[in-house]
Amino acid sequence: METFQALWTSEMADGKFETSVHALPFSTLGEQDVLIRVSYSSLNYKDALSASGHRGITRDFPHIPGIDAAGTVVSDKRGIFRAGDHVLVTGFDQGMNSHGGLSEFVAVPGDWVIVMPEGLNARSAMQIGTAGLTAGLAVQALIGNGLRPESGEILVTGASGGVGMIAVKLLTHLHFNVVAMCGKPELDETLLGLGAKRIVRRQDYLSEKPRALYPMQFAGAIDVLGGEVLVKLLKSLQYDGVVAACGMAVGIELPLQVYPFILRGVRLIGIYSADAPLARKQEIWQLLAKDWSIALGDFTTEISLSEAPQILNELLAGRSSGRYLVKI
Repeated sequence: METFQALWTSEMADGKFETSVHALPFSTLGEQDVLIRVSYSSLNYKDALSASGHRGITRDFPHIPGIDAAGTVVSDKRGIFRAGDHVLVTGFDQGMNSHGGLSEFVAVPGDWVIVMPEGLNARSAMQIGTAGLTAGLAVQALIGNGLRPESGEILVTGASGGVGMIAVKLLTHLHFNVVAMCGKPELDETLLGLGAKRIVRRQDYLSEKPRALYPMQFAGAIDVLGGEVLVKLLKSLQYDGVVAACGMAVGIELPLQVYPFILRGVRLIGIYSADAPLARKQEIWQLLAKDWSIALGDFTTEISLSEAPQILNELLAGRSSGRYLVKI
């Protein structure tokens, strides 16, 4: 085999970017420790940004996007992994400035690679992917900061996306009382089926006149929106409340006073799964494979590699929901 199939993002003469499936020579992958034959990948918002030519995600083009990959080891220069080992890679620089997992093969440093946990396979691991890893880290942050099911309601914002849906289902699995913030009424029944006790709309939540502090409401939250939603969340948490913030879909600014932190002991925990230490990722993956195991098929759509460019455009435009599993 002299070439392999991969999603290839290139810059056109007019400055626009095109993403489609190409046959590429193996030399494209460069020299790395571990060569992996990819069975499944998944689609994430960061992949959509990379495939659109976003220089803040990917500096140099042409490029293979895909921050997630699962498959089997072909070779390992260090001799740590054996040919045929089942492995997964999420985050680090994969799919950003290193070629990614939306490809039949990926070559990565050995210290990015996780042995597939018992209880998962390539398909189920990529149903989880970076979205599930992020949700898991956020849930771990809430629990590690003292939240328990009896603490009160937990709000999940941006609940129509992959992180949000997995967070709703995982928190429900752990017996928390979950409230979902969703701007897509057509997904209300789905979210209630995942375990949300009720649905709130962002516009309704933000309709109150701005205040220094609001009446205490939620015990905690997993926030993927940022901006004004996160500001109000911090101002309306119960005493000792915790927000795990892992996104900025609404905005990056956080204009607020210190009152929530000083007068109510509120904590804001940042979550970024891509550069989490390998041992931390392994810990979450083990939980997701066993004690935190949840079925994700009810909001996962399986697609082919050739269908990925269209779905990436849908992701970028905010017209998608749930998880997209890519069979390579």
